[in-house]
Amino acid sequence: MKILDNKGRLFGKLSLLDLGAGLIVLAVIFGIFIFPGTSGSIAQGSSVKPVEIDMIVRGLSVGDPEALIAELEDTQKTDLIIRNESHGEVAIKAIDPLKRLVVVPQPDGTAKALPDPRPSEETFSTDMIITLADEAQVNEEGIVLGGQKIKIGTLLELEGKTYNFKGSVMGVRILD
Repeated sequence: MKILDNKGRLFGKLSLLDLGAGLIVLAVIFGIFIFPGTSGSIAQGSSVKPVEIDMIVRGLSVGDPEALIAELEDTQKTDLIIRNESHGEVAIKAIDPLKRLVVVPQPDGTAKALPDPRPSEETFSTDMIITLADEAQVNEEGIVLGGQKIKIGTLLELEGKTYNFKGSVMGVRILD
């Protein structure tokens, strides 16, 4: 009896292609379940700790800045979007409206930054620092919130019932 017949079957029963496909399937199953390796997650070896994120918002076009700030303070929560991926709700710890400044030339040729004399209703623009608080994974690479690394300069988006605006991270603190 021949080992291979004219149709490429072993001992006339088993095709070499079927045998090869079966071995590949077994190797894949063995590789997945016996030696899974590392998952590649950026949050490996991390611990969950409370963090505070300072976000600066500049030039936000809003008709009534006081009403927006009052809404943010009343709800004390907002939806956070990081790099177009929703993270979920975070707590609003503090809101600090910034005074608008204008550069005024002085008689001696220098320039001074002085408070803008125009009322905020005329500028339709506001600047503020918002402090957000949440639990985040902390590892050797930094802070990971919602699967995204949070560092100074990262763009964040806040969304609520009546607002949706972006700002950038200007400070991150890990609370112990």
